[in-house]
Amino acid sequence: MGREKETKTNAMRILEKMRIGFTHYSYDCNEFMDGLETADMLNLPHEQVFKTLVTVGNSKDYFVFVIPVEEELDMKKAAKAAGEKSISMLPLKDLTAVTGYVRGGCTAIGMKKQFKTIISGLAERQDQIYISAGKLGAQLRLRPTDFCRAAGADYGDVTAERN
Repeated sequence: MGREKETKTNAMRILEKMRIGFTHYSYDCNEFMDGLETADMLNLPHEQVFKTLVTVGNSKDYFVFVIPVEEELDMKKAAKAAGEKSISMLPLKDLTAVTGYVRGGCTAIGMKKQFKTIISGLAERQDQIYISAGKLGAQLRLRPTDFCRAAGADYGDVTAERN
């Protein structure tokens, strides 16, 4: 019986090429699961698991925001961080065409094009974060600074205030 070969994602290949250390986690997933479900399935701390959100500005440029799964994107803060008058979520039907990734398997590392990417400043409080590996059923653990380097991301205050 042969050993099943791990399928590397684009994000994993990019991290390896950049000599950035990461740990890959895989789990059974045939359809979209939100980030909280993924964190719970893998028994990961919610504050370390980040989701990738793709937006479009009034300029028609695309922007990527990476925030903790328990948080919500503050559209006004996000627009300001992107240098836009306003932004809106990219329609789901356009996600794969724009990014090359599917819902639930989207990561800022290795998109079809390099878009301005902003990761929540909350990531700076963490030694490690978990992000999608670029396909359903796969997560990567890496340092926030390494994520920023690989994704060309900057830190920003883009999450909504909690009540």
